[in-house]
Amino acid sequence: MQASEVPRAVAAAMSIASSVGLTTDDAIVLHDSNKLTLRLLPCDVLARVAPAAQQVARFEVELAQRLAASGCPVAALDPRVEPRVHERDGFVVTLWTYYEPVSPREVPPADYAEALARLHTGMRGIDVPTPHFTDRVEQAQHLVANRDRTPALADADRELLGDTLRRLRRVIVERGGADQLLHGEPHPGNVLTTENGLLFIDLETCCRGPVEFDLAHAPEEVGEHYPGVRPGLLHDCRILVLAMITAWRWDRDDQLPGGRRLGTEWLGRIRAALDRDGPDTHG
Repeated sequence: MQASEVPRAVAAAMSIASSVGLTTDDAIVLHDSNKLTLRLLPCDVLARVAPAAQQVARFEVELAQRLAASGCPVAALDPRVEPRVHERDGFVVTLWTYYEPVSPREVPPADYAEALARLHTGMRGIDVPTPHFTDRVEQAQHLVANRDRTPALADADRELLGDTLRRLRRVIVERGGADQLLHGEPHPGNVLTTENGLLFIDLETCCRGPVEFDLAHAPEEVGEHYPGVRPGLLHDCRILVLAMITAWRWDRDDQLPGGRRLGTEWLGRIRAALDRDGPDTHG
């Protein structure tokens, strides 16, 4: 979120929490990316704040309720208030249960895989309209192709990312297999270690595709414990996801701290992975 918007976003969240009967005297910023994540005190609620144009908040609230009702390992909305999206001063705000982190924060790969498999099982029973993973790949392709949006991306790197995204998108679709509802980005930053076990957060990225696309966001060791995974497909998905997140880092509007450094590092990792796979992978 733009630094100039943060004070207004915090004020909107505190005002909404107070209006629904939650005592709110302070706000601690836990995470700042495309949305702001706050811990409101002393009511101890987690508030997620985004510009009002991002109406995916409503989808996330409805999906979280359905998944929680199915016993899936997802973070719950705060039970003290009505489960809904609040709007104030140009922001949408949702109120969630705050989970005190427990040690160790390092998640054993087998536990990570088991929790993700449980989430996928629950998601297979839910029918909601969501984009396909290829739609998200296409967004990255458009970004790479748009020199105005990615002015600092060198021509050779632009060609590498564009070719990798196009080829692996096609290869993964041609491999076939069952598509299902996915989290979309179940990386470690979207997994909470709580007294209730592992819980997934940030459901706004949900899409449809093979489970290997989700696994590609998790540490490599997790895939070794996930039942029925297709190693070749997972390998392709890992490189595809790396190319996608690398593209985001070169967006002129990217706000991730150290994002450009990561973008450069990840370009090197993509080249190394393609070199290991052989020359045919570059076409």
